[in-house]
Amino acid sequence: MAGADDKKKARLAIEAAQAKFERDREATRKARRKAFTSAQKSGLSLREIGEAAGLHHSRVAEIIRDE
Repeated sequence: MAGADDKKKARLAIEAAQAKFERDREATRKARRKAFTSAQKSGLSLREIGEAAGLHHSRVAEIIRDE
């Protein structure tokens, strides 16, 4: 049976992992938006960006608008 200290350590590890996941997710979201915006400025249509990313063009528009 796990002791109180083991449970506390496990809980702290979970909290740290979740915080890292959220930070990484935000950075990835920003990088994707930047890439989509750059592609659009380079002349790609929303449909072309969506095709390349495997997303519907309306979702691409939402990402570019940061929704």
